[in-house]
Amino acid sequence: MAIEYRWAEGHHDRFPSLLADLVSRKVAVIAAFAGTPPALAAKAATTTLPIVFVTSGDPVAAGLVASLARPGGNITGVTSMAVELGPKQLEVVRELVPTARVIALLVNPDNPANAGLLVEAVKAAATRGIELHVLHARNESDFNAAFAALPSVGAGALMIGSDPFFNSRVERLVALALRHRMPTIYPFREYAMAGGLLSYGDSITGPYRVAGAYVGRIVGGEKPSDLPVQQSTKVELVVNLKTANALGFSVPLALLVRADEVIE
Repeated sequence: MAIEYRWAEGHHDRFPSLLADLVSRKVAVIAAFAGTPPALAAKAATTTLPIVFVTSGDPVAAGLVASLARPGGNITGVTSMAVELGPKQLEVVRELVPTARVIALLVNPDNPANAGLLVEAVKAAATRGIELHVLHARNESDFNAAFAALPSVGAGALMIGSDPFFNSRVERLVALALRHRMPTIYPFREYAMAGGLLSYGDSITGPYRVAGAYVGRIVGGEKPSDLPVQQSTKVELVVNLKTANALGFSVPLALLVRADEVIE
């Protein structure tokens, strides 16, 4: 089996030409594994070649599939539904920093899946009397400006949104949070393993394993329309106690008891 890799290098405007090339090569299946934008571009590029996507948002709301159980057409995939975890992440980081009245949320404005995250996070913040301040980062050069803005908005804690680009810069985001001594909660355990303070969610790699299995089944002759969209249901709370001590935070016992993993 030959695998034809295409990488847009963060430039969404390249998707149509990259996909047109893959369609012209009549590949057996297109694996759109970098969130909602490339999945939508793949869907627009072909109605016949099978497509398997990985996204953190709601694929029905995004217009990728008709329903999770019956995706229909030539497309199916996996969603981590990470955007739905925003309220719980807000609750966890507030438990660690109960004095935080303003919490910042860093998102990629080019990722349509963040619309659901923003709605749910804003509602959750309002019910807890918290002001949620949204910061944007489209590329790595935006990270410094976002973190530099944290003191000016009075942020007492930070949430990192789920985004394929962010997930490719785990060490960079963790290093910035440590440099700015900002208590931060992340959407995947890989961040905590890299030195991040807290993570609440799945593993970055988990949904891709499931999607890879779907690609194999399609290559073996199954149809995307017969494969329901899978939802990642594994949610873990990981606490990096070493980082907490370095930042001078005392992690509440109740939080440690609930943690699936504590890094010491």
